[in-house]
Amino acid sequence: MVLVGNMLMVLLLTEVEERNGKSIDPNIENPPKEEEFFYIVTDKCTECNGFHDEPQCAAVCPVDCCITDDDNIETKDELLEKKSWLHKD
Repeated sequence: MVLVGNMLMVLLLTEVEERNGKSIDPNIENPPKEEEFFYIVTDKCTECNGFHDEPQCAAVCPVDCCITDDDNIETKDELLEKKSWLHKD
């Protein structure tokens, strides 16, 4: 089971092969599309500081792929400063 937002989803895949990220199981109704991918723009990411208690990408990701980028560590103060700069009133 996976909690996404306020919805609890049960996921089950059986006998699925993947090649280059594409499902080739004909029983999968909505296979992933090649051009569908998500990424985080480091220069715009505030790790949701000033908005939420935790990064929302990590909170809703069903496969835990939102991880710390050790090459781009910022302090909470730096993240809040970035938030202020990005969201000028």
